[in-house]
Amino acid sequence: MKRLLTYSFLILLLFSSGTITAQQDDKAYEKKVSPLYIIRGSVRESNTYKPISKVNIEVNGGAYTMTSIDGAFMIRARKGDELVIRHKDFETVYYTIIDDDRITVEVEPATRQKQSNSKFKEDINTFNALVDSIIKYKKQDVSKSIEFAGEALSQSTSQKQNAEAYMVLAEVYMYWKQYDLAVTNYRVSLQNKESNEAKLGLAKAYERHKNYQESIDTYKAIDKKQLSNYQLVSLYEGLGDTYFSIKNYESSINAYKKGLEIANTHLIKPKVVDLNSKIAQAYNSNGRTEKAGQFFTNALNLAEKGSKKRALEEKETVAEFNNRNRNYSEEIQLRKEIVEDVQDVERDSIIENESALTLQKQNYKIGNAYFLQKDYANAIPYLEKSREEADAKGDLVVKKDATRKLSDVYVDAGDFENAQLTFEAYKLVVDELYIQREQELSQADRFRRNIDAQQNRITSLESDRQLNSSLASERSKNQELIIYSLIVGLVLLTITAFFMYKYIKQQRLANNLLALRSLRSQMNPHFIFNALNSVNSFISSNDERTANKYLSDFSHLMRAVLENSEEDFIPLQKEIELLNLYTKLEHFRFQDKFDYDITVDADVVVGEYQIPPMLLQPYIENAVWHGLRYKTEKGHLQITVAKKSANEITITVADDGIGRTRSKDSKTENQLKQKSKGMGNIKKRVAILNDMYKDKVDVSIDDNSAGEDCGTKVVVTLKKD
Repeated sequence: MKRLLTYSFLILLLFSSGTITAQQDDKAYEKKVSPLYIIRGSVRESNTYKPISKVNIEVNGGAYTMTSIDGAFMIRARKGDELVIRHKDFETVYYTIIDDDRITVEVEPATRQKQSNSKFKEDINTFNALVDSIIKYKKQDVSKSIEFAGEALSQSTSQKQNAEAYMVLAEVYMYWKQYDLAVTNYRVSLQNKESNEAKLGLAKAYERHKNYQESIDTYKAIDKKQLSNYQLVSLYEGLGDTYFSIKNYESSINAYKKGLEIANTHLIKPKVVDLNSKIAQAYNSNGRTEKAGQFFTNALNLAEKGSKKRALEEKETVAEFNNRNRNYSEEIQLRKEIVEDVQDVERDSIIENESALTLQKQNYKIGNAYFLQKDYANAIPYLEKSREEADAKGDLVVKKDATRKLSDVYVDAGDFENAQLTFEAYKLVVDELYIQREQELSQADRFRRNIDAQQNRITSLESDRQLNSSLASERSKNQELIIYSLIVGLVLLTITAFFMYKYIKQQRLANNLLALRSLRSQMNPHFIFNALNSVNSFISSNDERTANKYLSDFSHLMRAVLENSEEDFIPLQKEIELLNLYTKLEHFRFQDKFDYDITVDADVVVGEYQIPPMLLQPYIENAVWHGLRYKTEKGHLQITVAKKSANEITITVADDGIGRTRSKDSKTENQLKQKSKGMGNIKKRVAILNDMYKDKVDVSIDDNSAGEDCGTKVVVTLKKD
């Protein structure tokens, strides 16, 4: 019996030892496969935020370092590693690495010798302490972060420190979605000292600010050999994001796949999930749903091995994919799983209303999916839940959408009484949301003005600091005399240049006006000559009645043209009337060659725009005489006035004639030697008018389509006064 107990004990001991060894091997493997980060941080007193120097920092079983005089440290570690922080004046602290973000460890030190207030202020205002303060308030109070950035720049003693301060400030602006200010600060950081981190940040900021070409150029200019594996994955991911934004899905997929290959090779697990998901979205947007489904499945399986929140986010992405592809049953199943699990996530972290994972949004989308399946019995309860959740959490947007959708469900189900009641509730929510939106816009405007003012103060302070530093190091009596002399000379030179500029500008304006009058005087005879040729052709063919009718309409057109001949600009309405009359005359002669349409979009307020007279007539003339006239089949001329933006419209003259190339080839040698007076004058007029009125008119000419009869399309862009 005793021997049996001994054997049992030995077996148990060996089993325990094997289990411990396996666990240690697992940990060692995790350490081996996790990326190695450079962790930057600082150690401070919790009550005074004062830095503590000579603190022992050790990665448990790995690297060692010590904090500097300003409490800062830098050490290499992996995700999941434990930092052991020791000092004689406080109890040992253990900190687990989560990611490569800068960390601040606050401790409660034992009583120590008191230091003077001046010494304390000197320590607290050191550069690294201020940079840590910027990061500390990054997600809490943007104003404080910017204030600390200004203080950090005032304490900076090198271009390297300047670069770091501006880069951290740019990261603050990125978090608060002020992408234009982020771009500015990243660029200033790079001007002080180039770093790959700042270049990657600048490229991402360009993409978020919709400067897509600048983003692509910045990514491509980075030397990939100098990047860490994680940075290289970030580069390809960012490049893929930019291509995705401009709908270049093939390039986007290629970039994502390069990043995924590196992430798989070096076991950068979070990026593996993200890139699988993004490849799937790019394939789906490109219409390749089968490939998209494969990558979505990969992303979902990988995400479920990570954090619960990341898994839910991926389920939401896949659910959206199923919705777009009308796989409503699969979408509903995924969203129900999200609803079951999201409450567990909310215990550990707050899910804001902006998140796609909120219960109100998930219930709304489940109800919507049932509605699309015509399953009204299931749709109604989920939409009601969505309304209740949205009301409880103050999410008026979802409450509005759920209420409106519920009304639609009742209408489809034939329950018109409930539909009417729900629609009345919807109108009340819309009114409430409108008031909320006005308040949010007002707050956003104040927020932006405040940030701009603080950024301007930083720029001003930095400029003043640089100027004062330069003057303090180099100033002397003789140098001051030279500087003051130069200033006086510069003022005199500026005054002289101002008066010269004013005189040149007046002369240039006079010359432009004279040139415009000359060009207009050339346009009228050119137009009259071409029109009289048409009358002559009718007379020569013994068609006197047609010639008389044409000449009558022509006289009306000539009167209108001559009335406007002295004006630089006329109302667009008048120009459209002239075009209508002119095109009618041309069609009168060549009615067997083409038909035409003149269309003005309903959203174009014609009375708000002015246009140079006779600007469009030569393009219509060219379309008829050099394109449609030689077409073997009956052609079509389309003149369209459309809105481009709030302050711009486009006027398109498009024909399906023989095109510019065939028209040129069909000309005789004598015709080729002659230059088109009308087109040449138009180009000169546009150039002069843009010079005088700051790019008011833009003209582009291109083929209208591919094929033999490619036609010509002229697009005139006109800005509002």
